[in-house]
Amino acid sequence: MTTIRQRRVGKGTEAAEDQPSEETNVKPDGKIPPDPPGGKLWNILLVTVGGIVAISLGLLTSVYVATLHENDLWFSNIKEVEREISFRTECGLYYSYYKQMIQAASIQQGLHGLVYDNKTESVRTINILERMNVYQEVFLSILYRILPIQQYLEPVYFYIYTLFGLQAVYVIALYITSWLLSGTWLSGLLAACWYITNRVDTTRVEFTIPLRENWALPFFAVQIAAITYLLRTHLQPAQQRLTLMAVFIATFLFSLTWQFNQFMMLIQALALFILDCLDMLPAAKVTWLYIIQISGLLLVCVLQFFNSMILGSLLISFNVSVLIARTIQKNLKKGGLLNRLGKLILHVLLVLCLTILINKFIKKILNLESDEHIFKFLKAKFGFGATRDFDANLYLCEEAFGLLPLNTFSRLSSTLLFYVYGFVLFLLTVAAVIVAFRNLSGSNQAQLKGKMEEYTVTLRPDAAYSLVHTVLFGCLALSTMRMKYLWTSHMCVFASFGLCSAEVWKLLLKCLHLYTPQRTQVIKYSIPIITLLYISFKFWPGIMDELSELREFYDPDTVELMNWIKSNTPSTAVFAGSMQLLAGVKLCTGRTLTNHPHYEDKNLRERTKQIYQIYAKRSPGDVHGILRSFGTDYVILEDSICYERRHSRGCRLRDLLDVANGHIMDGLGENEPDLKPSVYPRFCEEIKKNLPSYTTHFTRVFQNKTFHVYKLAKHK
Repeated sequence: MTTIRQRRVGKGTEAAEDQPSEETNVKPDGKIPPDPPGGKLWNILLVTVGGIVAISLGLLTSVYVATLHENDLWFSNIKEVEREISFRTECGLYYSYYKQMIQAASIQQGLHGLVYDNKTESVRTINILERMNVYQEVFLSILYRILPIQQYLEPVYFYIYTLFGLQAVYVIALYITSWLLSGTWLSGLLAACWYITNRVDTTRVEFTIPLRENWALPFFAVQIAAITYLLRTHLQPAQQRLTLMAVFIATFLFSLTWQFNQFMMLIQALALFILDCLDMLPAAKVTWLYIIQISGLLLVCVLQFFNSMILGSLLISFNVSVLIARTIQKNLKKGGLLNRLGKLILHVLLVLCLTILINKFIKKILNLESDEHIFKFLKAKFGFGATRDFDANLYLCEEAFGLLPLNTFSRLSSTLLFYVYGFVLFLLTVAAVIVAFRNLSGSNQAQLKGKMEEYTVTLRPDAAYSLVHTVLFGCLALSTMRMKYLWTSHMCVFASFGLCSAEVWKLLLKCLHLYTPQRTQVIKYSIPIITLLYISFKFWPGIMDELSELREFYDPDTVELMNWIKSNTPSTAVFAGSMQLLAGVKLCTGRTLTNHPHYEDKNLRERTKQIYQIYAKRSPGDVHGILRSFGTDYVILEDSICYERRHSRGCRLRDLLDVANGHIMDGLGENEPDLKPSVYPRFCEEIKKNLPSYTTHFTRVFQNKTFHVYKLAKHK
């Protein structure tokens, strides 16, 4: 197994800084008064300084994560095969396509190899560009080939430096979003500092570099920054068009680089839907955002050779349903409270029914079943009945798809982030409830307007969107740990915005009857500065210690296995084994696989379940027949799976296979009544005894402390 050991020595557009409210910056005729000359110069100076700070923090973050990666693995000193092994599981699979494009005789041949790929899944030819989100690897490989950098920079460094560079884009986007919300770049500085000091919970780029989310999340952050700017009032038509274009480009790039894009944007569409129903966002801008989501996803669908999973996504069905429902119910936002509530309930039901009908219709027409495992997983996860489905249980038993651990909150609290976040979330939620009630009540009579200016709580559209966005993605993170990175990064933005916002402090001080403009300004700047000083003094020494700790990649068993495969098997050999290991086999050796970790295809899921019978209680003849049906020449058995102890009973891979096969699980504990004992012993254990019934079909050709490789007999 891969470990890290201690290194051994001896190897060679911002407005004013104090953003005025919408009402105080508008003339009675609706025009925005021009800034005085001195104010313009001051604004330019503030924007310049804030921009320099944003770029500096982004670059520092890139250098920081790159240094951590180098210090953890001694990446510059280890062999090429060790570098490739460090790209674990699906990371190795994605990087293998970049390597394949680099090594191709020409760009055209490289693209042809991806479109007509017969090495990723044996006895099948698949289109990698359709099945997987690897356009980023294609683009990067082409860029590397055409730029005059081959003599100075190895392909692997060009790849990882690009990903670390995207971290700079990520941090800058978070910084700008917070700046736009609060009106001061001090808020952006605080957001970036929180992102860095909470690195364990905000990113995992330094040890999962090629993971799709590390490509996608920077573009998602850019999209959120653009939406935040779009939702500001008094934008000029040209500004609005440019912002919509920025939203579209960011949405398209986010969708192109991550297979889970449709689910993340569905949550975003739900946020827009909720706020639109409560009349808290401009309806025209919401419509544009729905259209941008649909068009961005359809463009990706075209580039992915009309991937049916995209066409059958809930996002497209939902957005189309909302647009149809809004056309049908034109008077949705008129009337009193009860009238509006009734219309709103009907609107929600109409959208829900249309979404289900449209989605069912599309899936029926396309015969689409690629995402059924996700819905089985969700059904079992949220207690709508137990399941014996192997794929659903495989997800349920993975820690990454479990609930968010409680120790996450203690880590976030140590930097004060979670405390500030909770404080801001409470205040803005109260404000949102008040504003929503007022909107639904139709309290817009002339006699109330004067009172509202003095007493009523207000919530800007961009702040309202940020609030609902963080709540929905917070719910996602709490239910599924792997998705916490979508929430924690925005948590930094949301908390810093609240701490630096004059409106938030004004609301609180008015509630406490302590409000004065001077007091608000003092608090708005003093508390963030104190927070920054606290973070700096507490965490700077730890960051320095972390950067000075030197370790080394160490996985001799896997290195030995990969070297043996390259030296002792034909280049056309087909290998079977675990999904995670086979991704490394493809990257390091170029051999053909029977299965792999990109689990979004129904046929692949069924194939993987069959291959995994090597860890079940099956006869040697059955296992041999299954493996040979996929053209397998060699099978790799791993002791870490056969004798697994990482998971508890019921979640070990062998337990999942036993239950799916109707067999009683190993070890002490309860079994479901209808499960029966198997007449055969566990294959991965029994094959090591070299019994005649096994040696007839399998010959051991390689063995070390971790892996056992068997060559399959080719019976006629």
